Amino acid sequence: MKHSRNFPNYLTLGIACLGAGLAGAGTAAGGSDVWFEPLTKSADVVLPNDMEELLEPWVTPSGITQVNLLSLREVEDAILSPTQSIIRVPAGTSSSMFDMLAYDDTGEFLFIPHETPFGAGVSRHDIAARSTHILFQGDSKGINGDWSGDYGAFDPCRFTPNGTLFLAEEWTAEGRVIEVLNPFAAPADIQNRELDSIANVAHEGINFSEKDKKVIYYIDEWNSGSIYKFVMSRAGDYTKGQTFVLSVDDFKGDPAANWDEGTNVSEARTGMATWVPLTNRWGQPLPGIRDPFKNGPTTDPRTDPDTRGGRGAADDAGGTPYGRPEDMEVGRLRNGNEVLYVAATSENTIYTFEILNESKVNVGRLISPDTPKNAGHAPTTGVLNSPDNLAQDALGNIYVIEDAPNNSNIGGDIWFARDKNNDGVAESLDHFMSIRADGCEATGMIFNPVKPLEFVVAVMHPDSTDLAKVPDGLGDAVWQFDLAAIDNQRFVTHLRRASRENRHGYGQFRDDDRE
Repeated sequence: MKHSRNFPNYLTLGIACLGAGLAGAGTAAGGSDVWFEPLTKSADVVLPNDMEELLEPWVTPSGITQVNLLSLREVEDAILSPTQSIIRVPAGTSSSMFDMLAYDDTGEFLFIPHETPFGAGVSRHDIAARSTHILFQGDSKGINGDWSGDYGAFDPCRFTPNGTLFLAEEWTAEGRVIEVLNPFAAPADIQNRELDSIANVAHEGINFSEKDKKVIYYIDEWNSGSIYKFVMSRAGDYTKGQTFVLSVDDFKGDPAANWDEGTNVSEARTGMATWVPLTNRWGQPLPGIRDPFKNGPTTDPRTDPDTRGGRGAADDAGGTPYGRPEDMEVGRLRNGNEVLYVAATSENTIYTFEILNESKVNVGRLISPDTPKNAGHAPTTGVLNSPDNLAQDALGNIYVIEDAPNNSNIGGDIWFARDKNNDGVAESLDHFMSIRADGCEATGMIFNPVKPLEFVVAVMHPDSTDLAKVPDGLGDAVWQFDLAAIDNQRFVTHLRRASRENRHGYGQFRDDDRE
């Protein structure tokens, strides 16, 4: 693994930039009514490299335009882009695995983590220049179990308040968080480090508190997965601090068991909860708590003592288990409290974790299997299946992206959580978009931080990525969407105003603003 020796220089710069970097950042204390006419069915899947995959893979409400921003085929075409590079390992449809996209603060660059089983890394895409380059990549020896110079399954990708980039391992490798210290440097000059201060888990959702500049929230994607926070000793220094796991006060089940095993099925996992420490303030494990920073495979701590450490530490401390908590968004409720939105894939549920103070949290549900769909509009035959990723627009609206197609003939969907009064309980789940590309899942949906009407979504592991089966396949791709032409100018105006008032929006789309 490559380590930087210039940490103090980058740390000093990061702390100096922390105030400026976050001064314009925030999440909306608002929420809007549904601003589009919802879909009434999921998309029919087309054959690999069908014209619809190449030109218009998404079924969307009217007025939303889509263009291909980049694809494996484009980047690898030596005639059109001889100086570009992209990650492809010998793993069939999992060869590139575009995942949780991240914009920089200017909205000019996209960072693409590669969730490949080995040889993982990150690519940087210059939007204006339409050029893509690998910043770094593992040596691929992880295929033989040697992770000393390799990485696997980079899933989360998060641009930090320090101007650095977080990547983290999910289902392969060792559950490490890697920080790229100079993400705009030439690839040959890229420096990174492993953050031993953040517990080793199956990482996906990882994000920064908007209210407490010392706090990082993250999750363990596991069917006994828990919610964690890291409290820095000093704001902007990600290397030192205390680690906590969340425990629901009334949960009396088995923290080590899966969310749906035994007595856990009927145990409370909502309501008041407490942050329980795993370490002291110097980051040392507390008595009776296993080392949360142990590198290891993503296995069950009940049967494998060598598993990654954060999972067993959470069990020791009584961390409440959830069903594959995956992505996370940090928002703000109308009452002003910070809230974490977390997608629990196995439960078909979006949880809310309302931050009451440093120690207490109120756990609720934004979306449950009982949430009405397309309320007040034509019904949909689509069903919420394995919610995975989340996105948030400048007004604080939450979008829910499914893990995979509903079956081989029906595409995966993106849904809009309609929470007009922003109380953390959606009145409706509205069918927003659906994907036609065969064998893929949508991932990485994110709104441009300076262009509130623009967002991107990645198409991950389509059949066309496997060149042995689909020669000249389009492969993993990123599509860019524009909302400027939608037939709801009031929503467009509010979205733009919210973005102007604050980088991610403190504007409110109030009931009395609507006609």
